[in-house]
Formats: sequence, C-alpha cells, structure tokens
Amino acid sequence: MSRLEIFSAETLSALELPFADEGVRAGFPSPAQDYMENSIDLNRDLVQHPESTFYARVVGDSMVDADVHQGDILMVDKSVEIHSGDMAVCILNGEFTVKYVDIEPDHVTLRPANDHYPPILVTEADSFEVWGVVTFVIKRTLRRGGAR
Repeated sequence: MSRLEIFSAETLSALELPFADEGVRAGFPSPAQDYMENSIDLNRDLVQHPESTFYARVVGDSMVDADVHQGDILMVDKSVEIHSGDMAVCILNGEFTVKYVDIEPDHVTLRPANDHYPPILVTEADSFEVWGVVTFVIKRTLRRGGAR
C-alpha cells in the first residue's frame, strides 16, 4: 500500500509567476510570445478552499498507471464531495493511502492503478475514512539531479 507524507497548504503568501497565457503548443510550434504579460499564483488559481486543502507527497507505486508516481505531490481538498471513481486520500485502519474510490450501495472498494496490487474491499471491520479528494497532481518532469 502506498504511504503519503502530509503537508498543510500555506495559502497566505502569494508568489506571482510569469504565465504564457497564449498557451504552449503540443503539436506544431507557433511563434513565441515576446513577453509574458500575465501571471499566475498557484495558491489563488488552484486552491479553491484554503481552509480544507492540504498536500501529500506520494510514497510508493500503487497508482503508477494513473501517472501518479513516487515523489509526486497531490493537492487534496477535504471539502469536495467524493463521487464513485474519484481519486482520494483515505485512511484505512490508521494508514493514509491514495486510491480510486468505487462506491457501491453495499460496499466501498479502493482501487489501485497498478496491476501488481489487488483492489481493497472495505469491510465493516475496517476503520475507514475518506480524508479528501485529489484535485491536482504536481509532478517533477526533470528526473535528474535530486528528484525526490
């Protein structure tokens, strides 16, 4: 089971970063902007509910087929209502884990995104809580030189 390192979201500070608001083409190249006029603040633009948002660093490989890898940072919102099929951070028997949550009328299944791990059927004997819904995954794409 993947473990998570949990961090609170510090949203009081602002860090405005240049933003290529014309977009970056993933197909054919287009002329580059001479300058970037707009800015983005990740706290302002990604965190909808600061009082209920936290971050978790992924430890493990149970979600690799969902492109969630060890060292990635999950942005998790505790105020978002869970729906079947959502990726969520859960507490199962005292341990944090990130999985897809499948909700059926008579049971809940935690579904990994890695064939090496079986789905987990949550039973009445388990201590279980959905801690929050994953809203964003922040990943490092430069894997050389000190990637966590």
